[in-house]
Amino acid sequence: MATTVSRDFELQLKGYGLTTAEIHYHMPDHPSLLQLYIWQEYDLAPHFPELRGFLDYWTRELDGPLHSVRVAHHNLIKPSEWQAVDGIISLH
Repeated sequence: MATTVSRDFELQLKGYGLTTAEIHYHMPDHPSLLQLYIWQEYDLAPHFPELRGFLDYWTRELDGPLHSVRVAHHNLIKPSEWQAVDGIISLH
C-alpha cells in the first residue's frame, strides 16, 4: 500500500516556512486610497523566491501600484525537532 505525503509537508522538509505578506497597494480608480491584500504561501527565507515571483507578476500584470509589503515568516519544522533513534526501549 503506497502512502502519499502532502506537498506542504514535503516543502517543510526541504526548509520552506510559512510566509505571510501584507501587501498595501493604491487602488487604480482612486490612487489616494490604499487597499490591503494578504498573501500566504510556503517560501524560503531570506530570499523569498515565491513572494518575489508573485510581486513581479503583480507589478507586471495588475493595475494597482504597490505601496508597501510587510513580511512574516516562520519555519514550522525545525532541525532540532528531528532526532536519530539508536534503539527501541520496551516498557512492560
